[in-house]
Amino acid sequence: MSARPLSGPRVSAFATLASWRALLFLLLLSVIGPLQAEALTPMRPDRLPALAGTNSLTGIARIDGRAVAISADGAWSLEEGGRAWSPLRWPADVVPTQIVAVVQDGQRAYLLLSQGEDRAAMRVGQLSVNEGALAMQPLPSLPVALQEPRGALSAEAFYIAGKAGDGTTRLLQLRFDDERPHWAPLTVWPGGAPASSLVAQTRALFAVVPEAGGNDRMLRWSTDQGWTEAGRAPGRVVAGSGRATGQAHILYLVGDGADARAPAKFMTYQTITAGWATLPGAQTGATIATAAWPDGLVWAQAGTGGRGIAFATAQVQSSKLRLHWLDWVVIVVYLAGMIGIGLYFYLREKRNSTSNFFVGGRTIPFWAAGISLYAANTSSISFIAIPAKAFETNWQYMANNVIAVFGLMFVAVWIVPLLRRLDLMSVFSYLETRFHPSIRMLASALCVFVQIGSRMSVILFLPALAIATITGISVFWSVILMGGFTIVYTAMGGMKAVIWTDFVQVIVKMGGAIFAIGFMIWSLRGGFGEFWSTAMAQDKMHTFDFSFDLTKATVWGFIFLVLFEVVLTFPKDQVLMQRTLSTKSDREAGRSIWAFAAIMIPGGIIFYTIGTALFVYYKANPERMNPLLPIDATFPMFIAAELPVGVTGLIIAGIFAAAMATLSGIMNSVATLISVDFYEKLAKNRTPKKSVFFAELMTVVVGLVGIGTALLLSRFDIHSLFDVSIELAGLLGGGFAGAYTLGMFTRRANSPGVAIGIGASIVLTLVIWSFHLVHPYFYLAISILLCIVIGYLASLMFPAPTRSLEGLTIYGRKQAAAAAAAAAAAAEAEASRP
Repeated sequence: MSARPLSGPRVSAFATLASWRALLFLLLLSVIGPLQAEALTPMRPDRLPALAGTNSLTGIARIDGRAVAISADGAWSLEEGGRAWSPLRWPADVVPTQIVAVVQDGQRAYLLLSQGEDRAAMRVGQLSVNEGALAMQPLPSLPVALQEPRGALSAEAFYIAGKAGDGTTRLLQLRFDDERPHWAPLTVWPGGAPASSLVAQTRALFAVVPEAGGNDRMLRWSTDQGWTEAGRAPGRVVAGSGRATGQAHILYLVGDGADARAPAKFMTYQTITAGWATLPGAQTGATIATAAWPDGLVWAQAGTGGRGIAFATAQVQSSKLRLHWLDWVVIVVYLAGMIGIGLYFYLREKRNSTSNFFVGGRTIPFWAAGISLYAANTSSISFIAIPAKAFETNWQYMANNVIAVFGLMFVAVWIVPLLRRLDLMSVFSYLETRFHPSIRMLASALCVFVQIGSRMSVILFLPALAIATITGISVFWSVILMGGFTIVYTAMGGMKAVIWTDFVQVIVKMGGAIFAIGFMIWSLRGGFGEFWSTAMAQDKMHTFDFSFDLTKATVWGFIFLVLFEVVLTFPKDQVLMQRTLSTKSDREAGRSIWAFAAIMIPGGIIFYTIGTALFVYYKANPERMNPLLPIDATFPMFIAAELPVGVTGLIIAGIFAAAMATLSGIMNSVATLISVDFYEKLAKNRTPKKSVFFAELMTVVVGLVGIGTALLLSRFDIHSLFDVSIELAGLLGGGFAGAYTLGMFTRRANSPGVAIGIGASIVLTLVIWSFHLVHPYFYLAISILLCIVIGYLASLMFPAPTRSLEGLTIYGRKQAAAAAAAAAAAAEAEASRP
């Protein structure tokens, strides 16, 4: 029967109500929407003392916190905050008139010197200042003399471009990590015209090439793509003025291409979106030389009346964006809710049961366990680092989510039910039963180290970075705040608190993420059409790479990886397995994995869409970016600067939720491992009540150690924390994962062979890492494969296991009965203990 159409007054009332809602929504957004015409980071100008000792200048540099001016007449230094320039003595092997150029990046400085009067650079040396004198450490000489040289420095290499004697442009590279550093030729950009600026940024080299009668060309070089066009400058770039800032910006002085007398403006070039933004607050006239200053540039001009040299600086002024009181209310309500859940289960549950604390009394419904699995798997890495990765590149890593679903199907059918039937609390108990207690304790210790070292630290630091970016609270206090709240509710509530807070946290973080996507698309002038056309034109949603390049993240690599990372690694992941072990039966455990798999792809699409939407938004609004921030801070910056009041607090709560869901699981799981695999194995006169108290104490200790490692991590400038987490997990976490494969899928593996396999796989993977032989995404798979192959071959050198393997492998049909008998025997033994 068809539904009756609405008519008459009902239609009118419905239409009126919808119209009023739409109008109120638009008015709200128009009032609280972002002010997109305003630059977030103006320049702050300042002046340095003038230099009266010379009328010419070869270059400026900043060495060890002091400004150094170099000319054919001499060299001078200016201490930070100094009022006058001090003369410096020349090194004995440097003739001032032979200095052709100074290459610097604000920290290091190099001289390019000629060997004759042709002003062609041949010699290269690194400058330093020591006790009032310049010193130069020589580098290998250039293989060809270069006129009008331009140089660029990165952490890995030194680049020099210039015109050779035959009139052609040459580009040379010296890698600092070579055993015998030497200058190697690189392909020159198309056209081969001389460059006015050369800058290394975002693992690439950017060249500015002037063109007659038009704006300067921007070209980009990378090892995988070679030279590509990177757009046009909005004018004439002042020669030598470029300097890298943050992780994805270059600061230039840009003049008017039509009027050479017009002052030059400070502009940033965003290396990912190729967008140009003007930074207001400072301008320059005709410059003699420029150099990098802490957060900006220093430049030299002719002094008043043509006498001496005048110096001025301008730095990017970055201010913190404070939260509104309504945002704080939302955040406080969320945090209070998490503590409330922990307190509820603390008061409700009996504290003398290890089963309640470790596995929730095995009463968790499968759907709650599945959602909790997803929450644990989508940490702050997903909420911050994955959008940053999609913003910088594309959806290539999303292919891993798609392929992982097929791996989870195998896990749900074969692996999880097998382990759930054994009624374990620590997944490493399986290794003791299958092999030897020493294998169990070795694998458990490595797992504890990996969880604290490679996961907790990154998961704590990422949201702390976001909070510091948004609120101005230091990373230190942000880490303390995040870790402290998580410690409290996890220690109080145990596994039940972990799972049910996960359920709430998934709703909070996914709701905030979806709103952010919608807000970004709504803010574009062209709406969804602009979002889609820009993303497609820039290939930002490219997902599947079917190439066979082992240095890239390809589909074949992900298939290989999922086999090892999901199918073979899942059994050793205490954080995930502990949720499946908390279900009512082996069937419910398998269904929890199906629920997890069903959420994985749509959830992944949401996080990668955030990154794509950020790219399109900031391509259209480059002035809204902060050039000093790292790439991982892109989404937090958008949250702070663009979102409406109250919604900012909701999404910050989502960032909290993303981190705390994983942190609580790690704390509870690591505390479980320490209690079950070590305390209960070694302690004398233990009771269930003492075991629970020890687990609560270990939850606090693990949380504090995680806080400490996160604070240590915050002291390093890391390009992508997403990549770091992958590398550390692969280097340290793969060895003992292979032990499960040997135990479940073979009957011949034994404890001596497995121990050899674990040790050898870790050592060999570290060797592969040290030589950068493959993409870091392959480390985990290689480590597991090495453990399997070496462990099995080594097992052949020792006698085959003589104990019964019933219920411990995928072979046979008697696992359930054997497992039930073993569980009953264990329960009787536990009950008979004093």
